[in-house]
Amino acid sequence: MAYVGFVGAGVMGQPMALNLARAGTPLVVWNRTPGRSEPLRAAGAEVAAGPAEVFDRADDVVFLMLADETAVDAVLGRGTPHFAARVAGHTVVHMGTTSAEYSGALQDDIRIAGGRYVEAPVSGSRVPAEQGKLVGMLAGDTDAVTAVRPLLAPVCQETFDCGAVPGALLMKFSVNLFLITLVTGLAEAFHFADRHGLDQRLLGDVLDAGPMASSVSRVKAPKLVTRDFAVQAAATDVLKNNRLIAEAARKAGLSSPLLDVCHALYEETVARGHGGEDMVAVLRALEARTEGAAASRTRTTPAENGM
Repeated sequence: MAYVGFVGAGVMGQPMALNLARAGTPLVVWNRTPGRSEPLRAAGAEVAAGPAEVFDRADDVVFLMLADETAVDAVLGRGTPHFAARVAGHTVVHMGTTSAEYSGALQDDIRIAGGRYVEAPVSGSRVPAEQGKLVGMLAGDTDAVTAVRPLLAPVCQETFDCGAVPGALLMKFSVNLFLITLVTGLAEAFHFADRHGLDQRLLGDVLDAGPMASSVSRVKAPKLVTRDFAVQAAATDVLKNNRLIAEAARKAGLSSPLLDVCHALYEETVARGHGGEDMVAVLRALEARTEGAAASRTRTTPAENGM
């Protein structure tokens, strides 16, 4: 039996791995928090004692769906004597979101150690992950990408070849720039309607009936109406993505005014303790700004108003 490795069973990783297991992919998995692996065990995956065992038992491909660069390095043993032995003869598939520079350097190190590398970030949040309807972006050597693509069929409704590394991550940054500004604009629209006494459900119906409706608005608008901040894509993760995109824009000498405003709003959202909530919690930052402006107007004296 040819095992496929999967490391990282978080909000996105767990449903992705579950879809692989339910499709009959022989999986060996590991997650830092053991309880997150139990649903995978119940679905037929084998749970390893640690990341080293995942690489030992995987025949070739190991998927990494990890939070950040530090987590990836730790799982791979990068910078330690274990790194080369762990990745040699394996195709490491990096599905998380990191800087493009990090990904390029990681590819170089894995190649030197005798492994292959594929970038495979995905577009979509928890619900599409559960439904197996993510959109995959692939970059790397053609033979490695060709070997990985069919394995993603239970996870992604479609995959796109984005050329050489870091093409897939840069494509994801482009997609996420649109997503972040779109959801922030949607939240501001609902805040505007709310403060004018409009029926927010009616606003949702009007949007759904018109040309601006999308699968994103149809998922996020009801959450704004009911103030449902249960996480699909956490505000903390959105802030991280926003930062990475902004850094990439600065390095390329690009202006990103809309993204920069969103960056500030998500920083305020996280600073107010809402980082673990869904990205629509940016509404809380908008409300705080409105309340702050109202308080400022209240404190203004008649003399200050020129009266």
